[in-house]
Amino acid sequence: MATIRVRTAPSGPTIDWGAGARRCAVGRSGIGLKQREGDGFTPTGRWPIRNVLFRADRIARLNTALATRITMMQDGWCDAPGDTNYNKPIALPYDASHEKLWRQDRFYDIVVVLGFNDAPVVAGKGSAIFLHVAREGYAPTEGCVALALPDLIELVENVSPDSLVDIAL
Repeated sequence: MATIRVRTAPSGPTIDWGAGARRCAVGRSGIGLKQREGDGFTPTGRWPIRNVLFRADRIARLNTALATRITMMQDGWCDAPGDTNYNKPIALPYDASHEKLWRQDRFYDIVVVLGFNDAPVVAGKGSAIFLHVAREGYAPTEGCVALALPDLIELVENVSPDSLVDIAL
């Protein structure tokens, strides 16, 4: 079992799955104890990988042992705390607040879904904690961990289904 470590460093956040530390981005509030939906924290803890979603029109194939699914135009993720599908994938259109997983930008070309607040789901505790493609300059996320696309592909191709993402200060 590989442990994927996300840490803060003097030069900025890093991620390492045994191939050497790489630069990454974390939430705008940093790494910390996630209190509520929208607080901007990347949650501390050890999180399992649930699956990998990817845009087949942009990523030819992934050579991975992780469970994968092709992202479709109607894919979304509910982030409305009062909704029965909170912190779950949903089909669009959807009336409650949600994220679209099929995006025009490249940030969700690959999405590694982490098992944060999903067993059981606690309304309002936080949703949609992913590993995904970083913005230019590694700009902060809303709480996810973001990597350069080549690093994210390498991670997905070199970790196992029982790997844990260990996020700590």
